[in-house]
Amino acid sequence: MSYQIITDSSCDIPLATVKEKNLYVVPFYVSFDNERYYKENVEIEVREFYQKMVDNPEVFPKTSLPSVEDYIEAFTPFIKEGKDIICICITTKFSGSYNSASSAKDILLEEYPKAKITVIDATVNTVLQGILVLEACRMQENGLAYEEVVENVERIKATGRIIFTVGNMDYLIHGGRVGKVMKVAVNALKIRPMIILKEGEIFPFGVARSRKKSIQKILEKTRAHFEEIKESPEDYEIVVGYGYDYEEALEFRDELVKSLSEYSTKKDVDIFQIGAMIGVHTGPFPLGIGLIRKYDR
Repeated sequence: MSYQIITDSSCDIPLATVKEKNLYVVPFYVSFDNERYYKENVEIEVREFYQKMVDNPEVFPKTSLPSVEDYIEAFTPFIKEGKDIICICITTKFSGSYNSASSAKDILLEEYPKAKITVIDATVNTVLQGILVLEACRMQENGLAYEEVVENVERIKATGRIIFTVGNMDYLIHGGRVGKVMKVAVNALKIRPMIILKEGEIFPFGVARSRKKSIQKILEKTRAHFEEIKESPEDYEIVVGYGYDYEEALEFRDELVKSLSEYSTKKDVDIFQIGAMIGVHTGPFPLGIGLIRKYDR
């Protein structure tokens, strides 16, 4: 029996890739006034979201998770087609999207008891969630059975890391994330926190006093990570994540590839735009990388 891979829009996979891979993405909602909520990438594009943040720095947008009804609407057509479903959701540490999907599953199984639906807590988010989902797609393309995909996704998700920085502390402070990140830096002028996400939690690994230095620290931390785990970047999917500034992302990607070439032959690094779910916490200028081990390495 065939199966459909579904995820939520925290995955930040480019729309062209979503179409190419035949994915179904359930959108988060974003609001700038706490009244009107827009479906991400349906009623508001990510570029427009960031432009509003840049044009209105005093406004702090909010996101809202997909509802149980949103997931029922997403799952039902595939169930009626006789397809099994694998749904990969943003870490439960950041959102209740997984809970909405699980509730939708329970409701639908009452009506369609023969349906097979697996909801997975990715324990990651944003571009890292994206490359985890794309690994699931690659498994499907390579002919892996439903149970094998679920097993491999669960196995490799713990290898994922996000290493990144932000433009300033304002959005982290407003969103209540700063306590977990770098509270001592809140009042320090022009200090940028260096952040790593693993297994659904964010941790600080230092600060930098300029954007240039923070980018260098990302490159150094990436190299140190691979040295620590004694594995090669060739065995990993690696992607650059950015917010508003695509030109900066291009330059950073070039620097990353150059750095990787010093200790590997890795050259294929894509660029994904970080979406609204994470952008409301980071502000318009997040920049960093996501990496996860390929399922067949």
